[in-house]
Formats: sequence, structure tokens, C-alpha cells
Amino acid sequence: MTVSAPTPKPASAIRTVIVDDEPAARRGVRLLLQNDSDIAIVGEAAGGLEAVDLIEREKPELVFLDVQMPTCDGFEALVKLAPGARPVVVFVTAYDQHALRAFEVSAVDYLLKPFDDARFAAALRRAKDAIRLRQGEEVNARLAQLLSALQVPPPSNPGPEISDRILVKSSGEIFFLKADEIDWIEAEGDYMKFHVAGRTHLMRETMARLEARLDPRRFIRIHRSTIVNIDRLRKLSPSFAGEYAVILHDGTKLKLSRGYHERIATILKQAL
Repeated sequence: MTVSAPTPKPASAIRTVIVDDEPAARRGVRLLLQNDSDIAIVGEAAGGLEAVDLIEREKPELVFLDVQMPTCDGFEALVKLAPGARPVVVFVTAYDQHALRAFEVSAVDYLLKPFDDARFAAALRRAKDAIRLRQGEEVNARLAQLLSALQVPPPSNPGPEISDRILVKSSGEIFFLKADEIDWIEAEGDYMKFHVAGRTHLMRETMARLEARLDPRRFIRIHRSTIVNIDRLRKLSPSFAGEYAVILHDGTKLKLSRGYHERIATILKQAL
């Protein structure tokens, strides 16, 4: 049987490594990647220590990484890498209890086995977006070094850490929502409901803790149970008894509490 040579990948293809102790799992990921012209698979590993050696040698930009492996799991492997040498990571595992930790180490996605082609494709898109963003940030960093003499020193007492992504588990899947994807958020019992491009996702959290994690330049509280993305605001609409409603760009109408009216009005005036 004659085996044709693989089609050469462009020099700009994303260097990718697959790590899993199960050969069938590695093969499954490989098959899903091999026809993507943006991806060049540069190696595979069956364990964490082997993965560390492979990543240090091949310097991939993207790694599909299993969590539970003999001798050294996926998290331990990442810790052994120098911070500047860590690639973009998509975790691939059968266990969802590690999802929060994956978020904490900045994984771009968390694939739960078994997954279908569409779910894998979504994770791959997120990984590609993260790599492009990282490349852009590296260019900006080099420019910043050239212009360092003009830079304003950072504040000596920075504020609380702000989350740019929110981890949400919905319908058996783990979603990493980017802040700019979120339209608005409402409290629903012990949960927060995220409205994202016509879909909703629930997360067990309190309004106060969530509000503290969101960038106040991007999100604003309009009611004791509602937060909106400032970029989605369209206008204020008179309601009744001197009250107002907030109208979003997609036509969604939300109640505005009296205590939040002045700040919303100021934001809308600044946008004019």
C-alpha cells in the first residue's frame, strides 16, 4: 500500500503538540487537525514529563493537553515550563472537576470527552484567536520597549484584579466567556444568567462577587439584579412614574433603578 506524503504546511502554520496517555485519544485529535492548513502538528507525547521535553524542544504555539496522566499530570507539566515558554493550551479530559483550575492557568478552552466535531472546532477557533492576540501583544510589547522613555509609570497601588473571562458550565459543557461577548447579566435565584448573542448560560455566583470581578469601564449595574455591557447600551426610555428603562442595541428592554439613572445618563451623553 502506497502512503502519500503529507501536504507541506505554510511557514506561518501554528506549531501544535498533542499530549494524552491514550493513543486513541491522540489519534482522534490528530485526525481533527491534520487537514487544517493553519495547523502543523510537530509532535505527540504520552505523559507530562515527555510533554515538557517536547514543548521545550519544539516550542509549539498550541498544545492539546490531557489532565490526568501517569507520573506527571497536565497542570504539573505546565508548572515545569518557564512562564515565557508556555503555549496556548486547550485541555482535553474526561473529568470536569478540573475546569476551574484550567481557567486559573489561562487555558483557552476545556474539552470534555467525548466531544463532537463542532465542539472541537469551536475550541480550535478560540485557540487560534488567542494565538493571534498573543502575537499582537508581542508586537505591541516590542514597540513599547522602543518607546519606553515616553511611558507613564504604572500606579503604585493598582486596584483589584479584573477578570477578562468568565468560566461558566452549561448543559454539560464548560464555556470561557470573554467579557466583550456578554450582552447583559441578571440574577436568577442563587445563579447569575449570562445573555450572550441570543444564548443564555447559568453560573452559581452572587451579584456582588461577580460585579467585583468585572471591569467597571465595561460593565455597569442598572438594577439590584441586573448588569449590562456598556457597549450594548442604546438609549433610555421613559417608563412610568418618572422611571426609565434601558434599551440595548438588540431591542432588549431592562428596568433601570432610580439609584443608577444618573450614571447611565452620563455614559450615554459621553457616547454622543
